[in-house]
Amino acid sequence: MALQEKIRSGRFVVLGEFEPPKGADFSLLERSANLSKGRLDAAVVPEMANAVLKASSLGGCAFLQREGLETVFQVCCRDRNRLALQADILAAAALGITNLMAVSGEDIRFGDHPQARTVNDLDLMGLLETVQKLQNGKDLSGIELRGSPRFCVGSTLDTGAPGGLLNIELENLKRKVDYGVEYVVTNPIFDLRRFEQFIKRIDVKPLAIIPTVLLLKSAGMARYIDRNIKGISIPPEMIRDIQKAPDKVKECLKIAAEIVIRIKEMGMAGVLISTVGWEEKLPLILDEAKL
Repeated sequence: MALQEKIRSGRFVVLGEFEPPKGADFSLLERSANLSKGRLDAAVVPEMANAVLKASSLGGCAFLQREGLETVFQVCCRDRNRLALQADILAAAALGITNLMAVSGEDIRFGDHPQARTVNDLDLMGLLETVQKLQNGKDLSGIELRGSPRFCVGSTLDTGAPGGLLNIELENLKRKVDYGVEYVVTNPIFDLRRFEQFIKRIDVKPLAIIPTVLLLKSAGMARYIDRNIKGISIPPEMIRDIQKAPDKVKECLKIAAEIVIRIKEMGMAGVLISTVGWEEKLPLILDEAKL
């Protein structure tokens, strides 16, 4: 069953994130994706996450589709103008990619090419409007297309936006639905009590909320995220559990699996598991979470 069908039917969907390589050798991507083949509903391929140069999401998706995996193509406002964005979206449809996720992209100054120029010709809402127009058969100039793309369209949701920015985030959520968005993927979730409070503020049906579960690699990583990444809070007892564990990697896998289980029990639409370079450990999380 395709991802869109599962989302619309209300079934719990499991997505896995697979980073393309920084290079032209896709063999590691192939091996890690095949380890989870048949256990994921789709593979999400980031578009140069954290503004670090890697092979494109479109290239990664085309490669994995050839391997028999359903994929989610990330389209990023940061790096391309409206011509290039539309060209990539049409190419993705022609390659048989049926899922699209619109993202703004992280600040380019913190990546590995800080001297690069940010484009942002379209903002996130402008990009979603563009996707909608293309699916309706015309480009941004109003010119008719020879064949319209068809996607299950998704976007992002920042659950940790502070104060007034949170109100803007929730207002934009309604606009995303108007633009045809069927699912939104959140920032990484660790504090489930805080997340439950956030979810109570959302009433945008039938939008599917898919929390991200990020695999921690160490107590140090957890402390850094908690102190430095806006909108993400990691409970201190979680950090202590990693510190005290004799096998810290095993504890990190256990924590990720427990969060996945809790998210499913909460009745969320699904989960995106991000392992940040540890894609070979994704099956271990799935085993622990009994998925």
